[in-house]
Amino acid sequence: MAQVYIGIGSNIEPELHIRAGLAELRRRFGPLTLSTIYANPAVGFIGADFLNLVAGFETDLSVHAVVARLREIEAAHQPMSDGPKFASRALDLDLLLYDDLVSQERGLRIPRAGILRYAFVLKPLAEIAGGRRHPVLGRTFAELWAAFGPSPETLTPVVLSG
Repeated sequence: MAQVYIGIGSNIEPELHIRAGLAELRRRFGPLTLSTIYANPAVGFIGADFLNLVAGFETDLSVHAVVARLREIEAAHQPMSDGPKFASRALDLDLLLYDDLVSQERGLRIPRAGILRYAFVLKPLAEIAGGRRHPVLGRTFAELWAAFGPSPETLTPVVLSG
């Protein structure tokens, strides 16, 4: 079984889409380990705040099959997802890690570079996989978060209502 971690984000009716996305992820992949959910300002464009978290799960699916299922779930929430990279999203599901796989294949770049770039990815990943090592750098995600330094992003923990 492969250990998989995905970043989950939404800034269009985020509570609705995060809940629905988590339900669909559970249906397709089974039990999930979830980080805290964080609210943070949009990065790279002017828009509504995002809710972001990281989920982990085990699967016997190939990395390509996991990516295909993530795209199917996204498409169900946001049929027109061919817009700009930095834009509002109903549901954004990003494969962060697939075991210790390192790939620079077009369309499959893992570990995802955003892990080291964005607090809203690294902090929740460090929460649920702090002892796991970055497959390229060899440092744990807890160590990487501790060394992250001041971030321009403000992360505010959120509990979904209801």
